[in-house]
Amino acid sequence: MPAAEPVAAAPRRWYRWRMRRRSTLLLAGTLPLSLARPLARPALAQPAARDTLTIGITQFPSTFHPNIEAMVAKSYVLGFCHRPLTAYDADWKLVPMSCEALPTLENGLAVREEAPGGKPGLRLTYRLREGLRWGDGTPVSSADLRFAWEAGRDSATGFGGAEFYRSAHALDVVDARTVTLHLDKVTFDFASMGDFVPLPAHIERARWEADRHGYRSRSAYETETANPGLWNGPFRVAEVQPGAGVTLERNPEWRGPEPAFRRIRIRTVENTAALEAQLLAGQVDMVAGELGLPLDQTLALQRRTGERFRFAFRSGLAYEHIDCNLDTPILADRRVRQALLHAADRARINERLFGGKQTIAQTSVNPLDGVFDEGVRRYPYDPARAAALLEEAGWRPGPDGLRRNAAGETLSLSLMTTAGNRTREAVQQVLQGMWRQVGVETRIRNEPPRVFFSETMSKRRFAGLAQYAWLSAPEGVPRSTLHSDEIPRAERNWSGQNYTGFRNAEMDALLEALPIELDRDRRTALWHRLQAIYAEELPALPLWFYADAHIWPQWLEGVRPTGHLNLSTLWAEQWRGR
Repeated sequence: MPAAEPVAAAPRRWYRWRMRRRSTLLLAGTLPLSLARPLARPALAQPAARDTLTIGITQFPSTFHPNIEAMVAKSYVLGFCHRPLTAYDADWKLVPMSCEALPTLENGLAVREEAPGGKPGLRLTYRLREGLRWGDGTPVSSADLRFAWEAGRDSATGFGGAEFYRSAHALDVVDARTVTLHLDKVTFDFASMGDFVPLPAHIERARWEADRHGYRSRSAYETETANPGLWNGPFRVAEVQPGAGVTLERNPEWRGPEPAFRRIRIRTVENTAALEAQLLAGQVDMVAGELGLPLDQTLALQRRTGERFRFAFRSGLAYEHIDCNLDTPILADRRVRQALLHAADRARINERLFGGKQTIAQTSVNPLDGVFDEGVRRYPYDPARAAALLEEAGWRPGPDGLRRNAAGETLSLSLMTTAGNRTREAVQQVLQGMWRQVGVETRIRNEPPRVFFSETMSKRRFAGLAQYAWLSAPEGVPRSTLHSDEIPRAERNWSGQNYTGFRNAEMDALLEALPIELDRDRRTALWHRLQAIYAEELPALPLWFYADAHIWPQWLEGVRPTGHLNLSTLWAEQWRGR
C-alpha cells in the first residue's frame, strides 16, 4: 500500500514500493525491530576520509515534485533534500521535522473549535524552525505553506491527499514562520502533517497560477530539478540523469548538523542481478533496503560474501499484493477473485523464495499493527475450492484445460509488474503455473517501474492484474487506496490511488469514520470491520509483508531503517563514513 499510502489532519498516502517492499497512517506504537547482528568488521585499513557515498536503488522517480505521485523512489531521494513538517522516526514516534513543536491540546498549539456547519473542528498552529532556508538562500516561510495549501485545495492541480485539503478549510498566516490550520474534523492523529510540506512559492507560485491544470509538467521540480531553490534539506539535487541516477550535493544553506558526505550519488539499476553485480564490483557502496535487492537474493549474497558487507533486516509495512482492475468483466465477479487467491499457494512461495521469512498477508493490515484482527477471514491454498468458485461463476473447463464461459470466452487475464525485478518475475511464473492448474490462463506483461507507476497504474491502464507493493505508516487509514472518491480520473488530474476502482458504500463510511474515532476500542472495532470487508471483497489479492534487506559497507554508520513510509534518508545528516 497506498499512502502507500490516510486520514487525519494530513494528506496521508500510501507509497508504491518495489518488490522483495500509500492512504496514510498514524503510529500505534513501537513495533519490534528485527535486525541481523552486525558482522565483525574486517581488520583492513580504511580510507581516512570519504566525501562521496554511492547508493543503488531499483527504481527511478516518476516525478520530483513532493506532492505529485506517491512513489517510494521519489520519497527516498527527497528524504535527503526536502524536509516535511512532521515524520515518524525509526522508533515509530511522531516527531517535528521542519516545525519547532507538535501541536497538542496540552501545549495549546491544538485547540478545539467549531468548524463550518457546526461540526467539531481543530485549530492547529505550526511554527517553522528558525534558519530553515531553500538552497538559493531564500528563507522557508509561511508563504511556502500557504502556497502548498492553495495548490492542494484546487483539484485541477492533481495533488495527492485530497481529503486533507478538503478538511483543512482555512489557513491563516500568523507571521513569517507561523501558520494556523483550521480542520473541519477532530482526528486521532491530528498532529501528523504527512505530505503537507512547504513548497518554494518564490519559484513555483507563478508557474501554478499561469496553468493550474498543466502545473504537473510545468513545475520547476520537473523542468529545473537542479535549481537549488527547490530544496531545503541537508542536500540538494545537483544533477539528474533521467532513468539512470541522481547526484546530490551538500546544501550550503542547511543550518542543521553538517552531513559527513559532500556528495551522494543515487544510481537506478532496475535489474536486481545487475544491481548485485555493481555492488560486488564496487560501483555502488550500498543497496538501499527500501528499494534494493529481494530478500532471497540478499540472503544468498550474505552467505557468499561473509564479512565484506553489513546486512540488516527490518520487518515493516511493505505490503505486496496484486491489484484487480474491477472494471474488467472477469474480475468484477468476486468469486473469481476469491478463486485466484485460493489457487495461489502463498506459503509455498514464501518458503521457496524467501525461506519462510515473509509474513503472509490476509488483508492490507499488518499483524504488527495493533488494530490487526486475528479472526479475519483467511484463504488457505485450496485448488478444489478455487475450482468450485469458478464453476459457480460460470467458467467451465474446456478440452485444453482452460475455462470458458457460456459465450465461449477464455478465462484469460494479464498479469503485470515492474520489469527487471527477478523475484517478482519469479513469483509471476509460479502463480501463472498455479492458476493454470485450475484453468486460468495468465499472460505476463511487465514494464519499467517509471512507466508502470506513472502511466499504467496512475491512469488505470492495466486491464487485469498488477503486482506491486504499498508502504504505509502505522495504523494508516487506507482512504487513498479504498475510498470510491479516490479512484483516479481525468477531471481530478489523476490524483487518488484507488487503482482497482473499488466501490463499496460501507467501506467509504468506515474510511470516513475511522479518522475521527478517538476511542481506541471503538476505533479497533471499525478496523476489524474494514478488514472483514477487504477479505470478503478482495479488491486486491494479498500476498505478504516484506522485511527490508539493507546492505551497507562496513565503514558506513548511522543509517537507521524505519520499516514505514518515512524513510531512513530523512535523517541522512546522521550518516557517517569511517
